[in-house]
Amino acid sequence: MRISEDTLRQAWHRRASETYLLDDDMFPPVCASYEQYEDHELDETSGLHLVLEDDGSVSGYAGRYDHVFLTRDLDETLYRIAEEAVRRHAESVTGRAALLDRIDPAWGRRFRGGGVDGSEPAEPCGLDPLEGFAWIAGSWHDQEPYTTLTFFRGGQADAERIALLHGADPEQVAAGTTLADLRGMEGDEWDTLWRSCAYGQAGDWAFLLHHENSPGTPGGREALAALGITETVRLSACSAKAIYTFDYLRDGRRVEDDENGVIEMIWYDHGRAPFDRGGPLDFLNRALRRAELDHPELEDEFALYFHALETSLGLGLPRRAIEEGTVRAAQWARHAG
Repeated sequence: MRISEDTLRQAWHRRASETYLLDDDMFPPVCASYEQYEDHELDETSGLHLVLEDDGSVSGYAGRYDHVFLTRDLDETLYRIAEEAVRRHAESVTGRAALLDRIDPAWGRRFRGGGVDGSEPAEPCGLDPLEGFAWIAGSWHDQEPYTTLTFFRGGQADAERIALLHGADPEQVAAGTTLADLRGMEGDEWDTLWRSCAYGQAGDWAFLLHHENSPGTPGGREALAALGITETVRLSACSAKAIYTFDYLRDGRRVEDDENGVIEMIWYDHGRAPFDRGGPLDFLNRALRRAELDHPELEDEFALYFHALETSLGLGLPRRAIEEGTVRAAQWARHAG
């Protein structure tokens, strides 16, 4: 079906006439092309714009260049307009869900699900986010204790072996050196920790924490591949440039929407699904929506993101071991001694 501006306006008018919560003024600007959309004076507060594509589909953009959806379905487009419209009436995600319930119970269920139409909402986690993986989101955002958090699962994902293959000093690994031991070494503590890593096991994931890129070892890439690791998650922070990334690989391939590459976490907007609904990362849309609904008190979007990674992928880190310095750690071999 080719969706025209007249078709959209008429369908929205019919919907709006059925409830006082919607009106014709909530209908967003419509652009005949992406070039016309670019000509608008836009920023992060500009709200939803619709672009009529050449193939008859409709794209939605929120603010400057933030692509929200692409669809050929008229009802899908109307739902997305309503989802944006209720943001004006309610600041909280729970409030928006309640308004969508009153407009159309099916739309309320859809919003709570966070994913594709018809997907059931994820079960409440029953957890305190700050007692789980989200505890480290704030300090990681400020690059403490390390800028890069990497997780490995499947095959022979042994934390010691992974640390060694990334360049950890073999003597310190064999000696069971801890983060507290590194902090107690002579010399500049910051310099020591910058050239080090921490490692261990949390659930069924092995983790490796470090700054910037690890030095690796000769043949380390091939040896790492031989471990048969099936999943890797990498979270990287650079506060000076406000760059915070999420990269998820499964069976050697990046899990992503339309080859978008490493994901900028800062583009997550509370209350909006950050990934294509029905796409390979839709599981994270659903986990984020569950986190938003369960924890309205959690205003830190990075903490919500980390909590969603915990409930969907099982990521976690040992808080007490890291805070008390008992987590295993080692300098990179070329800087040890």
